[in-house]
Amino acid sequence: MKRKMNVFKKDNLKEQKKLYMVLIGLALLSVIFGIIFIFFINKDNVNLINSKITDYFSSSNKDYLSLFIKSLINNFIYILIIWLFGLSIFGVVVSVIIMMFKSFLFGFSFVSIISTYGLKGLLISFIHMFPHQILFLIVILLLTFYASSFSLKLFKYLFLKRPISFKEVMSKYLKILLISLTVSLFISLYDGFISNFLVNLFN
Repeated sequence: MKRKMNVFKKDNLKEQKKLYMVLIGLALLSVIFGIIFIFFINKDNVNLINSKITDYFSSSNKDYLSLFIKSLINNFIYILIIWLFGLSIFGVVVSVIIMMFKSFLFGFSFVSIISTYGLKGLLISFIHMFPHQILFLIVILLLTFYASSFSLKLFKYLFLKRPISFKEVMSKYLKILLISLTVSLFISLYDGFISNFLVNLFN
């Protein structure tokens, strides 16, 4: 019996490692695709993007509280959607797509700022995106991992008749949600107040 449990735990760990590596790979590919995407769009669209970025950073909006609330709502929406779709077997596909989309946006935003401001854009990108947006990507990645893991356990329980402690699994999944929301709160505080303050110093 103990041997069977040990084998089951080892198989479970292998599956989790494979899942985690797949998600990391998809996130990295999405970031890379976001970086190179700007080279595949026409000049008019590039000019439009540059204009939007210039307008965003040159705006005189100093209402940091409003920026914080906007960032918080945006981050919470990402987290809640990923978490909720993880509760279903097939909805986890949506969670993975959202994670990839967020990773794509990160890469695209980074290169677009550099495209707009040149060398100065490197500094603006760094201030605007590091470390909080990197940290949020990690939160999204980990949450997607746990959402996928929860969904797989549910699938095995329903279709492969694998026994699970639903109360224990759900309790852990709820803790992951609370941790993600808490970390996102601090990320939004940095984004709304510190990051925007620093960016405004260069405009």
